[in-house]
This record gives sequence, structure tokens and C-alpha cells, in this order.
Amino acid sequence: MNTFLDTVLSLFYPRRCPVCDGPVKPWNALICRECRPALTYSKPPRCMKCGKQIGDEEKEYCADCAGRVHFYDRGRALFAYSSVSDSIARFKYRGRREYAAFYAACMAERLGDFISACEADAFVPVPLHKSRKQRRGYNQAEVLARELSALTGIPVYGNLIGRVKKTAPMKELSAVERQNNLKKAFKILRNDVKLNTIIIIDDIYTTGSTIDAVSRELKNAGVEKVYFVALAIGRGM
Repeated sequence: MNTFLDTVLSLFYPRRCPVCDGPVKPWNALICRECRPALTYSKPPRCMKCGKQIGDEEKEYCADCAGRVHFYDRGRALFAYSSVSDSIARFKYRGRREYAAFYAACMAERLGDFISACEADAFVPVPLHKSRKQRRGYNQAEVLARELSALTGIPVYGNLIGRVKKTAPMKELSAVERQNNLKKAFKILRNDVKLNTIIIIDDIYTTGSTIDAVSRELKNAGVEKVYFVALAIGRGM
């Protein structure tokens, strides 16, 4: 019955391609066949800490990770940011929640080994401030986390930590400004849950300031290992 309803709905409200944003061709796919080559995946050699692609195979860490201490343990990202920036913008700001099915399928396929090796107890999406979530209607990180949960079986704890400070948009800030912007931005909301290992889910990894701020709170609450998985990441040096 659900399959029949899904088919009928797809005829009247066709799924949008995460690349071209037109109706997906063929109609039952997650992305247009001709659009898939436009996406660039993050690939080796990678920074051993954040997973940024670096140009020198002799280096273990990108310039950012070599020069600072992160609170998370390790992380990986799916796409090179330059190839998917427009897609993520629509996913976040134009209501294209349906893109998450494709994103999650790619994550499960390409980052599945990393996710499995983490042996995580839960996915924790980076939270939005309540005013921003109300305006947008959803938290894109949580939408992605729930799609990935359906494929991996790892539960989502979307109310474990909250963003209690309304921060300025991060894209216009320097690395130091990002860290100051995020001071006291997050707070543990549930103390009745004991989790040893967590994977944070986010859309974009830039300097790691947001992941670090969330990781700090989680580790202060007793979480032993904190990893992250992001949709997109820039290049390292």
C-alpha cells in the first residue's frame, strides 16, 4: 500500500534532483543519471584528523589540524564542498529535505566503513537555535541523521544537546571569531542518557569550530569518543 501511495505521490510531486533541482530522471531514482558526474567526492590523501583532502601524501594532517587541538577524535566528509555548495544551500534554505535520501545513501556507501569502525551508540545532529529552526521549519542535520539512521540502524538522539545561544552566521567569520561566536552556544539537555561513543552529523565542515564546541559539551558530559560525519568539506593544505 505504501509503495502504491509513494508512486502516486511521485507522479504529482516528483522528487527533485539534488544537482539540477529538476524532476529526477528516471522518476524513481534519487538523482538524475546525467547529473551524478557533477559531484566530486572527498578522496585520499586525507588529513588523519578531519578528513580534508590534502595535496601532499607525506603529510598526516592539514595545516588547520596541525596547528590546533580539536575536541573531537576523528571525522570524515562525503563531498568536496565546491561541487555541492548550491545543492546544500537548497537543502538548508529552500525546503529540499528530499535531498537527504540521496545524501544518506551516498554516505552509507562511501563512508560506511568509517561509520562502522566508530562503533557509535548514537548519531547526534548539530542543533539549530530554536528561532532559526522555527523560521526554517526543520534542522537539516537532523533530517540527514534520520535518513542515515534508517540505513545503518544507529539511533538518532536529536534532543541530547541544544543550541542555547543565537550565534552569528559562521561563513563570514574568521577562525578565531568562529570560536568566540560559539562560546557557551551549546548545552546538554538530557543527563539521563549514558552514551560512550557518538557520531556528530553536520552539513559542512570548515574549520571544525562547531564540531569542537559540540564535542566539548559531549565530552564534559561523559562521552568518551566523539566522531563526526559531514556532507561536505573544503580542501586542506
